[in-house]
Order: sequence, then C-alpha cells, then structure tokens
Amino acid sequence: MALFEIKDLKFVYPGAENPALDGIDVTVEEGEFILVCGRSGCGKTTLLRQLKTVLAPHGERSGEILFSGEPLEGITERRQASEIGYVLQNPNNQIVTDKVWHELAFGLENLGYVPEVIRLRVAEMASFFGIQNWFHKKVEELSGGQKQLLNLASVMAMQPKVLILDEPTAQLDPIAAGEFLDTVRKINRELGTTVIMTEHRLEEVFPLADKVLILEAGRQTYYDTPRRAGKFLAGKELAAALPSAVQIYEQTGGFGECPLTVCEGRSWLSDHFGHCAKEINDTKEPEAGKDVSHRERPGEKETVLEAREIWFRYERELPDVIRDLSLEVKKGEFLCILGGNGTGKSTALSLLAGIRKPWRGRMLLEGKDVRKRKALRSEGPKTVMLPQDPRHLFVRDTVREDLMEMFDGGILSGKGEQRDRVEEMVEIMEIGHLISMHPYDLSGGEQQRAALAKVLLKEPEILLLDEPTKGLDGFYKQKLAETFKLLKERETAIVMVSHDIEFCAAYADRCALFFDGSIVSCGPAEQFFVGNSFYTTAANRMARHLFPSAITVKDVVESCRSNRIQE
Repeated sequence: MALFEIKDLKFVYPGAENPALDGIDVTVEEGEFILVCGRSGCGKTTLLRQLKTVLAPHGERSGEILFSGEPLEGITERRQASEIGYVLQNPNNQIVTDKVWHELAFGLENLGYVPEVIRLRVAEMASFFGIQNWFHKKVEELSGGQKQLLNLASVMAMQPKVLILDEPTAQLDPIAAGEFLDTVRKINRELGTTVIMTEHRLEEVFPLADKVLILEAGRQTYYDTPRRAGKFLAGKELAAALPSAVQIYEQTGGFGECPLTVCEGRSWLSDHFGHCAKEINDTKEPEAGKDVSHRERPGEKETVLEAREIWFRYERELPDVIRDLSLEVKKGEFLCILGGNGTGKSTALSLLAGIRKPWRGRMLLEGKDVRKRKALRSEGPKTVMLPQDPRHLFVRDTVREDLMEMFDGGILSGKGEQRDRVEEMVEIMEIGHLISMHPYDLSGGEQQRAALAKVLLKEPEILLLDEPTKGLDGFYKQKLAETFKLLKERETAIVMVSHDIEFCAAYADRCALFFDGSIVSCGPAEQFFVGNSFYTTAANRMARHLFPSAITVKDVVESCRSNRIQE
C-alpha cells in the first residue's frame, strides 16, 4: 500500500514569482527508502515540509498529498506527530529539554502515554541506539553526533510509520555520519520504517536508497533506482555529487554494471584493471628529490598567521579544550583542518580569528605577537571569519541590504562603487535570484553562499571558514573551489574547518587532523589521505589496491585511462 501519494503538487512562497515546487508526482510505498537530491535551493526541504502540516511553510499550494490513502490535511496533528517522524538538519534546533532521558520521553509525554509505556519505550530506544552510557547526561554535554542520534531516537520512540530526514549528517564528522546512516538503514531494513531523506553527501546514502527523486528548480526530473539515476545524471551538473564509484565508472567508459559502493567499486576496478596492476605507475617509487605533487605549493612564502603552544579553556574550573596547539599558515595557502565533532576545531578557529584569547601561548600575525601589539588586529592583515551557522552574520531584512551593510564605515568612496562591488560578488556567488529575499527564508546552502559573499566583501587577507561546504551541492562546491583559487592568487591565506573530506582532498594545499584539542598530523593533501582507514576519500579506499597514491576521483580516472592506453 502507498504510504504517501503526491499528485501534481505545486507550491509558491508569498511574493515569489516562480513556484518552489511545480508538478511533483511521487508515490512512496511502505518500507521504501527514498533519497531526494538536487542543487541547493531546488525545493528539497520545501517538499519534505509539505509532508507534515505543522511544518509546512506559509504560501499557496495546489495539488494533493495523501497519507495512507487519506488527505494529509484531514489527519489530526496528534496522529501526524505519532506516525510522521521528522529530523532537522541542525541537531540543536530540535532538542527542547535539558537531559537525555527527558528528551527521549518528551514526545511520548506530549502524546499522553501512561508512565509504564513511556519507561518501556525509552528503555528500548536507549538500548537500540546505544545511549545507555550517556543516558543521564545533560544535552549540552553531548557532541553533535550524539545530539543528532538523540533526535532520531526521540522520534523513533513514538514508533512512526515514516521517518523524514532533512540533511541529517550535514554537521557530522565522517565517522559520526557513517554511524548515523547505519542506524537509519537498520531502522528501515529491520523495523520496516519508511525513510525519506534529503542529502548532499551522497557517497554513503545513495546505495541505501530504493529510489532516488531528483529535483531541479522545483520540478521533478527523475524518479527511479539509484543505478538508473546515476546513469541519468552522467554528464550533468549534479554528477559531481554522485558516489565516487559511480563517477569513476561513468568517466572510464561504463563497462559492465555500475558499482554503487566502495566494495563494489574495488571489485569493478579489479575486474577491469587488475591485470595490469604490476605496470601501474603509482606503485613506482618517485625519483629522489622530485616533487610528484600536481598542486602548487606556498613554498617559502611569508608566514602570515602562527599559533605557538596555545592553551585554552572556557572557564577556570573546566578542562582545557585546546592543548598545546601550534600551527603556521602562509600567504596564499589553503589549509584544511579535519577531525571529529567536539575535538576543538571551531574553538581553535575562533582563537586564530582573535575572537577568543588563549590563557597560555602566543598568537602571531606576520611574526608579531598580538598581545604585545593591541592594535595589530586592526592594523595588521585583515582577518575575517565565517562562522559555522551563517545566520549569525545576517542583520538586515534582505540579502542586498545585508551585503551593503558591510560597507558601513566607508570602505569605498561612494555608493556607486559599493553597489558595483556587491553586484560583482552576487554574480560570483550566483545569488542574484536571492537578492531581494530575507536571509532567513533561504535554504541552508543558499545561506552559506550569501554569508560567504558578505565576508568576501571585506577583502580579507586571512579567511577563516567553519564548515562552509555544508548544505552545498557538488556543482557549487566546484564554483567555491574556483573562488578559493582566485583568493589564493591574491595571496589570501585560507584556513577551513571541514568534515568534507572529498573537497579537502581535491583542493587543499595542506590538511591537518585535529584530535583531543590539538593537531596530531599535518601534511600535503595528496600525502595526508594516503593509507588512512576513515579520514580518507572513498576514491582512495576504492582504488588503493591498484593506485595507492590516488586520492580523488580525478586521480583514479587518470590512472585508469593511462593504463588502458598502455595496454
């Protein structure tokens, strides 16, 4: 039986010229896993919110949505709360209580279940999700991954028929994201719960889906199995977001059946390229002193920002969050910092930005101690930071006003010059269609682009970014990389905290692993990821038995083509 039937759905936001959704026709059967994907701002979140009336945005809607054969608007809010579970992108936006155990019980209490049932459901969910060890903790003490797992467990305690997830791994590190998705798969396969999910990081989600719904500018362009969807997207803009196995398959000729997972990809590579493994150039030792990197190096350029033996704690009685951190950043360098949730990456970024002050250690700008030169922050190299939540930067009613607000204080000579700068940045960030909208009405990816446009108007010499690629589609990540390249040519130093391993591997000069309050490893990107088990790319895990030093899809494809030519 169909759980959801969406018939010719159209939705227009108030004051909008074009519909956010137009002509959506989708049937979701009970027990299916449906993945909704598309470029940032294509209508994914808008569609998901239509599936629960209390979350539906204000606007004009036409068409029909049936839930278990009944019109959705005719189903009571109590029944929807119980049968339609919804997990938001930001873990903090859904938590409403102070303790873990209370959060698990909150939904059941509001539905009026008796204490005996609540205790049983809470105990069952805590056991199923492995929450026993932090069952009595305060919510504020949890990591991002634990908070998102708690949100999922709280929803599942109500035993919903369908679980709707809006980019649930956007703020999770690779290991936490993998564990979260494993749990979602288990819920779908073992409990028979229908899953509808939007996601930009398709590497692990794509193979789990029964069907993939592709949206483009609010319209449904494809709805079928992952393998067929992969072939449909080949050569299109969204192909950059596909799993590495699919991209490599499509770009090397598409022999045999398309692999979806790393495991399938390894077997596929072995079948088609394993016979020439002994001749592969990657396995040869490089000549002594020869730089085999394909990237430009900052070389002997001046160190513009340096942290020396930095220690930091939020309160005197609390343990140190940053422990003996030392780091150098050179002009024109792109440095990426990776690591698990809660290891101190964002705190370290705020210290580099001067937002917080260490209790021990030295922070140097162009070799000068910031503490000894109080005016150095304003007179020295211009440092700008993009926070993890871009909404913290928005203070005006429209995107245009927010961008113009960056010129308060007279950076440029006149309004005309300011408007020209804004229009130039709007074109670079591709947000022209958003310029008259309120920043809070934008999608997560659109907010990231608008916020980045705003900080770039400051023309920073040191740009600090906290997870700027979350919420961005694969196509726009390539645009972002082009913007970073232009900044590097102007000798802007870029330090980015990120969970996006594929992006870091493809574009960073150096990568560093943050653990337990400090950096434990740092090196050139093409060396940093080789041989790692988890903090490496899917392309490297897929191809390392044949091409040990290949870390990106491009590396693997070039190695495959090279060896096919040699053959």
